[in-house]
Amino acid sequence: MPMLELGPNDGLFYEYTAPSRDGACTYVFVNPITGDVGLWNAVIVPALQQEGYGTLVYNFRGQANSPFSPGLALTEDVIVGDLRAILDHVQPPRAVLVGLSIGGLYAAKAYLGGAKIAGLVLINTLRRITPRLAWMNDATLVAMKVGGPDLMKDLLFHLLVGEPYQEANRADFLKPDTKYEPLAAETGAYNLLTWMGKTDWDIDWSKLDCPVLLVQGLQDRVFFDPAIVAELAGTIPKVIRVDVPEAGHMLPAELPDAFLAAVSGFPD
Repeated sequence: MPMLELGPNDGLFYEYTAPSRDGACTYVFVNPITGDVGLWNAVIVPALQQEGYGTLVYNFRGQANSPFSPGLALTEDVIVGDLRAILDHVQPPRAVLVGLSIGGLYAAKAYLGGAKIAGLVLINTLRRITPRLAWMNDATLVAMKVGGPDLMKDLLFHLLVGEPYQEANRADFLKPDTKYEPLAAETGAYNLLTWMGKTDWDIDWSKLDCPVLLVQGLQDRVFFDPAIVAELAGTIPKVIRVDVPEAGHMLPAELPDAFLAAVSGFPD
């Protein structure tokens, strides 16, 4: 199992495949807080590799197979620093950072911190932390404390995904025999969620002077505010926006073909 060692008890699990086509870029996938490489590996990564692109997936410290030292706060500074560390370690050619949700913010901060990349893909990232979103962040942690990921998904997931996904997958949720188990405080997931709500979203998006692709699922009922997204997108100098009306927040998992159609070939 490939591992970038960051210390005696710390490391990043990753999987890298170099481009098989001359001049092709390498898509570097930056997870959301509650995700892992499985989000990308199911459909997205194999399809891009088949087209000759390189791919790099990795898990944050605290996510699956990426260990962290007891007592380490998994803050945004740690996560962004780790992203830059794995870019320096692998040195993928023509890296394009692809971030879902808060993963897009981490990608943007890595670029603003000096990471050398060919472009950014921000999936359902642009937002301001309004009182409603602050409430949502707090409620997510409470749900995890009480009943773990199963309770969180049963209570909130339908607000994140679009109607086609809801209709196709409704039977996988709210099962009468589900035994909800609290998320243990010593786990990486709990650590990451605890610090997620303290993340600073107040960055100057106009300083993203590389090519930026915004991919937005219009049925995201939690994070998508049309006026805020339009305002922030309008400040980005080299921006392309692609809206997917049938998808929500989890667009790459909901409609992977639509996502691939949007991202394939970017930024060329």
